[in-house]
Amino acid sequence: MATEYDLVILGGGTGGYVAAIRASQLGLKTAVVEKGKLGGTCLHKGCIPSKALLRSAEVFATAKKSSEFGVEISEVTVNFLKVQERKARIVEQLHNGVQQLMKKGKIDVYEGTGRILGPSIFSPMPGTISVEMNNGEENEMLIPKNVIIATGSRPRSLPGLEIDGEVVLTSDEALELTSLPKSMIIVGGGVIGIEWASMLSDFGVEITVLEYSERILPTEDIEISKEMERLMKKKGITIVTDCKVLPKTLEKGNQASIRAEHKGEEKSFIADKILLSVGRKANVEGIGLENTDIKTENGFIATNQFYQTKESHIYAIGDVIGGLQLAHVASHEGIIAVEHIANEKPILLEETFVPKCIYSSPEIASVGLTEDEAKTNGYKTKIGKFPFKAIGKALIFGEADGFVKLVVDEETDDLLGVHMIGPHVTDMISEAGLARVLDATPWEVSHTIHPHPTLSEAIGEAALAVYGKAIHF
Repeated sequence: MATEYDLVILGGGTGGYVAAIRASQLGLKTAVVEKGKLGGTCLHKGCIPSKALLRSAEVFATAKKSSEFGVEISEVTVNFLKVQERKARIVEQLHNGVQQLMKKGKIDVYEGTGRILGPSIFSPMPGTISVEMNNGEENEMLIPKNVIIATGSRPRSLPGLEIDGEVVLTSDEALELTSLPKSMIIVGGGVIGIEWASMLSDFGVEITVLEYSERILPTEDIEISKEMERLMKKKGITIVTDCKVLPKTLEKGNQASIRAEHKGEEKSFIADKILLSVGRKANVEGIGLENTDIKTENGFIATNQFYQTKESHIYAIGDVIGGLQLAHVASHEGIIAVEHIANEKPILLEETFVPKCIYSSPEIASVGLTEDEAKTNGYKTKIGKFPFKAIGKALIFGEADGFVKLVVDEETDDLLGVHMIGPHVTDMISEAGLARVLDATPWEVSHTIHPHPTLSEAIGEAALAVYGKAIHF
């Protein structure tokens, strides 16, 4: 059976289902093809489940120091099965919500694997979608005017270090653990690796992080990554940077051991499990790209600023095109692509306006250029910093580590970047994002009245610090 659509979206993750909703709002007859569950990686294997586990770890860590708040608890333990049950309930509730949104928008959902066909009896152009249905029924043929590829990504592995789901894990398998190991080696000190290191350490797991670069979180402002390294070591986490893991040295027994090159020497590391956190790979296989003129670059689909591929009626968004592999970016890209399809005039994505968050303890959030990036781009910079230890609300929370840092163009006074490490900064970064969108200056940020006592006062104080006028430090 063949059905015609204005738009068919391959992939019902965050980018795909948001694009579908926007298409429905614009009056486009829309279908989503999803081989797994609506919500994709973010809802089922990424953002939501990992943050649910992080929250449980945070509660446990807080309970262990409850006496500091005058609350005496005789014994605090982790029931990890209940932790996982809570995570599953949150995921299921949100999954049900996405399903309802599809019904509300009258968006057809096909549960199966979609593949793009070349020119055929259905269409003289590539783009007809053949859906191999999960229930084993006859393939559905979808004939769209436009296609959006939103097939997402999956964890990368290291050649020679095979993922077995028992000893060597990715975040996918780690999310399904039924018990906590006593120790874990995390290969990769990027965003995902640091979140897992923070979480598992707070649960009481002995953690070693092996990072290939000279510092953890190499894409963050250098002062932020140095502060995070200091605080993680303070927690008891072992961090080894400038470290090349040697996959062929892996040995499995009662524990796993692996060797790595560090400062010209080989060192051995031993733990119960190994978590690989070395980036993500685009899901471009098996979707019919070979039947089109679509090009890939370094494993990702190449697009223009409107997310059109070489086939102008076929778009691609989200992790499958690389760039900033963030759920909120995929959603925004999906909206831009749909509005372009509908002949609207979408506002293009500006990457330096995109907030980036790390949900560790403490949290990290940033938007715009780092200090080094600003200098590389030819800016003469001035800096404003303010520590959370001078903020009353941070002391009330018992979380006074960290700071807010503003990077400013000395010549124009334009705000180039905002970088934060500390309590609840992922909930504060949107103010900085709005400031970037509005091209605000620190003077304007400082004249925004920040209520007292709040953590957000640190932003206003950091803005004043740019001019040497911070009040409370």
